[in-house]
Formats: sequence, C-alpha cells, structure tokens
Amino acid sequence: MPHEITPDISNLLRSVDTPTVCNAIEVAQGMRGFDRFTRRTVLAADPGLPAMFGYARTARIRASHPSDDPPEAVRARRMAYYRYMAEPPMPRIAVIEDLDGADAVGAYWGEVNTTVHKGLGVAGALTNGLMRDLADLAPDFQVLAGGVGPSHAFVHVVEFDTKVTVFGLTVEPGDFIHADRHGAVVVPPEIIPLLPAAIAKMQASERLILDPARKPGFDFAAFEEAWAAFEKARV
Repeated sequence: MPHEITPDISNLLRSVDTPTVCNAIEVAQGMRGFDRFTRRTVLAADPGLPAMFGYARTARIRASHPSDDPPEAVRARRMAYYRYMAEPPMPRIAVIEDLDGADAVGAYWGEVNTTVHKGLGVAGALTNGLMRDLADLAPDFQVLAGGVGPSHAFVHVVEFDTKVTVFGLTVEPGDFIHADRHGAVVVPPEIIPLLPAAIAKMQASERLILDPARKPGFDFAAFEEAWAAFEKARV
C-alpha cells in the first residue's frame, strides 16, 4: 500500500534537491551506506525545474529494430501501457529502461509523449534512453535522460509494470522516486513520513559549518571549531 503523500510532504519534496533527500535518508536511518541512487550523469530537459517525485510506473522500450509482434499485438500493448500510466496512485513518475542501452537510437520522449503523459497525470520521466523536441516538450514536465537524438527510429514498448534498471539504479513498480538534474533516488517507504524531521536535522547540522564559513574573518581556527561541532551533529 503506497504511503500517503501529504501536502506538507509534497511541498517539502518540491522545495529540496535530490542530494538533500539522499542525505536525509541516511539521517533518518542513522547511518551511512544507503545506495539506491543513480550512478551516472543524467541530462535534464530543463535543469531549472524543481525536483519531481512520485511512485514509479515502469516500462522497457527498444528502438533499434521494429517489434517482432503482429501490429495488433503492438497496438494492444501500447494502449495497455498508457492505461497503466494513467492508473493511481498519485503522484507518478515514468521510469523507462531503453534496452538498446548505450546504443540507443530512438527518442521515446518528445513533444507528443511528454504532452500525453502529463495529461494522464504523470509528473515526469526518468530514462536511460533518448529525448528530443527539447523546445517543445510539455511545460513543467521534466525528462531526465541518457542522451538527445533527432529520431524516434522504431521505438516501441516491449513490456511494462516490471523491474527496470536505469543509470545503475534498479527500480521496482511502485517505488517512490525523488529526482532532479543530479539524478534519482528511491526513498524507502518507511522513511517518507520521517523526511521532514530528517531534512530539518540535516540542514541544521550543515549550518554549523556553512554559517561560520560565510562570515568575514573565517580562518582555519574558526573552521576547526566549526567542523568539530559539525562532526558531532552529522551522521
């Protein structure tokens, strides 16, 4: 059962970046070592957009060659995919693994698909594949992709509602994702209600070093004192 995302948690998650959420998970867990985050550089369609977050709607695609299935089977799968993308709960993020990997040739995310997915209530997309139509993507719909290309080639959905891996991160359907231009992180469900307190604690501890460092006259002695306080407070 998905955890309720209250308006307060939504506003908080929209106001912070993904590195903050990644650190806050460790604060909530009381230890370092959390590792459910992307491992490679992502390209953001609009780096200025705030973070996106939501429950993962997953699929695998391919574009290097046409589907081997009959046209009616391809169409039925396509319609079933969009129906799946429109299903609750809210919010939702599309997480799409391009099976062509580093040899990806077809952009799944462009003007049409971003507009359709946004209309269906999807908050954004995370994919190791390609995007295009950068000037015409649906407004406020973030795409974090592995690259940019001009063609859709033979892009088609192979399967959906399945485990996927993008940028070294394995995502299960229904995982809760927070993502921005830095990458993406899967937030453990039991951590979601703890995020407000964890983020506040983390930001307070960071101020122990940031505030002195920003003051005139900051020197090594001031740094040493501030760092000692910071180390006591952080995970």
